[in-house]
Amino acid sequence: MTIAEFQEKLLQQAVDADFKEVEVYFERKTSFECKLYEGQIDSYETSEDGGLSLRGLYNGKMGYAYTEKLDDDSIPFLIDSAKANADILDEDEGIDIFEGSSEYAGHQFYSEELANIEIPEKIALLRSIEKKIRMYDPRIVTLDYCLLKEFSTERSLVNSKDLSLSQKENGLVIFISTVVKDGEELKTAGYLKMTRDFYALDVEEIAKEAAEEALANLGEKSIPSGKYPIILRYDATAALLATFMPIFSAENAQKNQSLLKGKVGQKVASDAFTLLNAPFHPKALTGSNFDGEGVATKQQAIILNGTLQTLLHNRKTAKIEGCATSGHAHKNSYKGTLTIAPQNLYVPPGKKTQADLIAAISEGILITYLSGLHSGTNTISGDFSVAATGFHIKDGKIISSVKQMTIAGNFFDLMKDIEETSSELYFLPQGYGSSSLLVKELSVTVE
Repeated sequence: MTIAEFQEKLLQQAVDADFKEVEVYFERKTSFECKLYEGQIDSYETSEDGGLSLRGLYNGKMGYAYTEKLDDDSIPFLIDSAKANADILDEDEGIDIFEGSSEYAGHQFYSEELANIEIPEKIALLRSIEKKIRMYDPRIVTLDYCLLKEFSTERSLVNSKDLSLSQKENGLVIFISTVVKDGEELKTAGYLKMTRDFYALDVEEIAKEAAEEALANLGEKSIPSGKYPIILRYDATAALLATFMPIFSAENAQKNQSLLKGKVGQKVASDAFTLLNAPFHPKALTGSNFDGEGVATKQQAIILNGTLQTLLHNRKTAKIEGCATSGHAHKNSYKGTLTIAPQNLYVPPGKKTQADLIAAISEGILITYLSGLHSGTNTISGDFSVAATGFHIKDGKIISSVKQMTIAGNFFDLMKDIEETSSELYFLPQGYGSSSLLVKELSVTVE
């Protein structure tokens, strides 16, 4: 029995079992991961995880159930479990099963070419990269990580209102952590590359960028602690944005867990700051034509020139707010209930390069990496105090890396203090992206 046949059979039997309306969601994730150490395979792992969930309206309440087994015995189990789950709910969510959007984008997120490349070829590429990095400079002493991961996800959603949606996505990520040493000084830097186009990967280019990222951190110097103009490099900004994503959730706002509550239509950032949701962005590895409820996704501005346009809504939060859903219902897996999440949330690029931004600063700091983002941040207050790696800028030029420092500030204030964005654009594998941001100032403490 195919997945589609199983879904249809489950739908029909759930309707026959007195569910007023019902949805069946299927998901399968596969991945391959290989890590090298000195040319040898250090770890090798393939995994597959998948299952199916049932969501249905029973006695006026929405019940849930899921299983990893797709056989005839699972059908009564799912139906009985969803009924039991509905019975114990305290209140009616007031949300029905979605009948479908009028039209859906037809974007593709899956590369057959990537899927068909044999694993030995991928390992050979990784081995070539590792070898090139080791040969690049005598100050390179080892690689903590030299890892390649390929993933694919298949999803389908069908319901009793004749909605039937399906999608596949895949991608490949390379992560390298290079250790360099000069005298007694030891430094490490990470490098990440992701693509769906395997044959566009350039061994020489990746090796050079990974090596230079680490070598640049040598020769660190101390600077006085204080407030400095800051350039947050694209990758550091994307990581900070991912951490503070919950402030844009309508669900969190309705729970009084976001200071953006009631701010739609108001100025919440500087004119230089725009934040977009782009489910079809070609530079991102994630994407979708439909959200976790089956609502068509779309490109939209969350913040436009500093003004908050919308929070991220699913159909439940939109009903509470009396507005239309923004198409941000999210299922973390077939096991999960509906939450809220963006699809490729990013700060779009400006016109000046990062080098242009640096050239305009008399004294400041370029931040290239932030660590401790989860322990050193508060998404309700917006406060953050995190360890940072970066460089001292003097008279428009980078003059040295800076000894271990901590930057502190408030994310809501930071959005208001953004003066310019750079022309570069970088995405994390999780779908958060940014250009580099010139921020008026942040507090910097240097050890």
